[in-house]
Amino acid sequence: MSDSRMAASGLADAMAGDERAAAIAWSVIAEGADEAAAWLVGELGPSDALVWLSDAQADPVAATMRLAPLAQPQTIDKAVAAAERWLARLVEADPAAHLRRAQAVGARAVTRVDSEWPEVLDDLGARAPYALWVRGAGNLNELMARAVAVVGSRASTSYGEHAAAEIAGGVSDAGWCVVSGGAYGIDAAAHRAALTGPTPTIAVMAGGVDRLYPAGHSDLLTGVLDRGIVFSEVPCGFAPHRSRFLARNRIIAAAAATCVVEAAARSGALNTVSHALEWGRPVGAVPGPVTSVSSQGCHRLIRDGLAVLVADARQVLELAGPISPDPEGDRAGGFGDAGQRAAFDAISKRGSRTADVARAAGLGIGEALAALAGLELAGLAAQRDGVWRRREIGRK
Repeated sequence: MSDSRMAASGLADAMAGDERAAAIAWSVIAEGADEAAAWLVGELGPSDALVWLSDAQADPVAATMRLAPLAQPQTIDKAVAAAERWLARLVEADPAAHLRRAQAVGARAVTRVDSEWPEVLDDLGARAPYALWVRGAGNLNELMARAVAVVGSRASTSYGEHAAAEIAGGVSDAGWCVVSGGAYGIDAAAHRAALTGPTPTIAVMAGGVDRLYPAGHSDLLTGVLDRGIVFSEVPCGFAPHRSRFLARNRIIAAAAATCVVEAAARSGALNTVSHALEWGRPVGAVPGPVTSVSSQGCHRLIRDGLAVLVADARQVLELAGPISPDPEGDRAGGFGDAGQRAAFDAISKRGSRTADVARAAGLGIGEALAALAGLELAGLAAQRDGVWRRREIGRK
């Protein structure tokens, strides 16, 4: 056995049974878009997957047989074929070394076994990151639990930047966290506006958090660090490149709702939307002039029924969920329960049909009907011609 293989085998053995260390190692070994790695780690767990990888270099046939009961042959063949590229990185995947590099820039590693792990990422299943590399003083789980993604074109117009700023500022004022990618254009406008509000903002990087990217946004991203969080699924020292930008979009899309402000027909923001729809998250799109190339993607989303037309922060937050989830506050405000609060928040200013309320509030049709009936009895909502509208007379 070569020295590199012996070193790789030793690392795998050292992490046996240590799920946190193994998850950190996998964040080095495999890219976020590596479906074969996601399947293997999802089936075996990080630690056992490392043991399998170590065994695979010594006896590929036995490694293949071990996976036989778990999947179809083509899936197993992909994992066995991918072992070569994973082994090339395993020798450099010592968690202690990467943790030291992270600590040097004030970063920390967060895995599924840590309390700061964002629970919203569990909806990604096997495609969730193995570990997150986090800079900033905020609690990532708490912020992501009440987060709205604001994304759009890098080649933005003044109209798009104004719309993004108005929405992001309103989202922050309402106590929700704005999450975006720190890029030029719409991302930057959203972060800047959020920084003027009371709620921290989050920037998800495509490369390591030791090198804030793009370099032209170093001041902006430093501001995000001072008030919020910058994080990535790849360790410090990893450079951003196209596939990592696409992979990180699935993380941004895990927010409670995604708002697209300006997206051309082939905009990268539409990749984020596809992930949001896959995770079952609601999507809002800001319309632009019908002649605007920069808004063609938004218009198509609205036309095809994949996104709801939104024009302000309130409408975006209606997609995200109840603005005040406090049960005591619900009762004090005249709401019988959290379902009524959610249904009330989901009724748009122009009125909403029952199906629209259910979708925006995250309720089943039966739950929405019950909640709306309760609101009607309490004098907080009224229905006419199938459209529900709020009644706030006499409420503080």
